[in-house]
Amino acid sequence: MKVVLLAGGYGTRISEESQFKPKPMVEIGEMPILWHIMKRYSYFGFYEFIICAGYKQHVIKEWFADYFLHTSDVTFDFTKDDKMIVHNKHAEPWKVTVVDTGLNTMTGGRLKRVKQFIGNDTFFMTYGDGVSDVNISDTLIYHKKHQRMATMMAVRPDCRYGNIDLNGDQVLSFREKSQADAGWINGGFMVLEPDVLNYIDDDSTMFEREPMEKLAANRELMCYKHGGFWQCMDTLRDKQKLDALWSAGQAPWRCWTD
Repeated sequence: MKVVLLAGGYGTRISEESQFKPKPMVEIGEMPILWHIMKRYSYFGFYEFIICAGYKQHVIKEWFADYFLHTSDVTFDFTKDDKMIVHNKHAEPWKVTVVDTGLNTMTGGRLKRVKQFIGNDTFFMTYGDGVSDVNISDTLIYHKKHQRMATMMAVRPDCRYGNIDLNGDQVLSFREKSQADAGWINGGFMVLEPDVLNYIDDDSTMFEREPMEKLAANRELMCYKHGGFWQCMDTLRDKQKLDALWSAGQAPWRCWTD
């Protein structure tokens, strides 16, 4: 089963990093957040990825082209016909297709552009800038059970500011916000049937607007509620939070051991 990763946006809110690379290539613990997402899917047995690239797409292609060497020990022997010896070979069991889906193409348009690579089977779709400890297999089971065209993982984001309890204009108390104070939002992990691509018009279509709204109106969009960890890397502050979790060995999304 294929996993489509949206990785073509500018990432303007994390410009400290994205001026040099696409946001999905911003590193968490010395590896791109895109790699973290792929490792999560790989743990659950999904190894075929279609990356919808755009902004600085060459950076993604070059990183994967060099990935084998990056993860191996290498001897360059210039005394013997410039021979290269690779030690401790390590390679993921991945098939990765990187597609230049355009610089200014919207999310729906990017999906439409990789239609030929998706084929006629159910597929996953995920944004390339967020991590979660969601059970990927459970989302697929849920999707197959309800037999609709689309499943969207919904999450309650962490609230950054505290609440003030009031009685009219009088302040009664202060308290930390909890997830219960927040509404459900799109967590970016989806399971989709290929027919959802028929809801997309062209490059200017945002998948989160007309296509998802029409799917909802037609009762073809279901919600998988995830109460666990989820974090989107929108800002430098988000990156620093994810870095701290990884460095402390407390990254909830990490389920692999290698």
